[in-house]
Amino acid sequence: MPTRATRKKSPASKRKTSAVRRSTDAISLLKADHRQVEQWFSQFEKAREDSRKSDLAGKICQALTVHTQIEEEIFYPAFIAATGDDDTHHEAIVEHAGAKDLIRQIEATTPSDEYYDAKVKVLSEMIKHHVKEEEQRGGMFAEAKQSEMDLRALGEQLLERKTELMQATPRKGSKAGQRKTVSQRFSLSRAV
Repeated sequence: MPTRATRKKSPASKRKTSAVRRSTDAISLLKADHRQVEQWFSQFEKAREDSRKSDLAGKICQALTVHTQIEEEIFYPAFIAATGDDDTHHEAIVEHAGAKDLIRQIEATTPSDEYYDAKVKVLSEMIKHHVKEEEQRGGMFAEAKQSEMDLRALGEQLLERKTELMQATPRKGSKAGQRKTVSQRFSLSRAV
């Protein structure tokens, strides 16, 4: 009878372990955020009711606010330390600053504002560009994978901080979020 130390893991156990490992990998976590926000932008484009638009925009703004914060606090400093690629880092920070400005504008208004849909659309386009820059061959994520970065440890730090921020950040449109918007709760002017 195999002992605990010599027993081989079942295929299901290996898949579960691999999924946990992937979910705490920094790049996998950040890419999952990208896919989620892309899905919400797509739903926003199809939405007709103001309440649905407001709900989706609130989710988008909250997710992007938290995402940019964890990148800037944890991932980008590690990226710079490992790669020394200031140009890629600076470009990402400037892109974040533009997104944060639009997030503040979206949070300060409602779907009845004549520019609301346009602001969400432009934010979507900015984010698509930013995601492409990070995820493309030779982009920030590819550089990070080729570096000495401990992506698993970073992923765990990102996940911990993301969880903390999501719990502390009420979404605009939610009852808790009616007091302060996401960007009012967290200073977003650090970048530029």
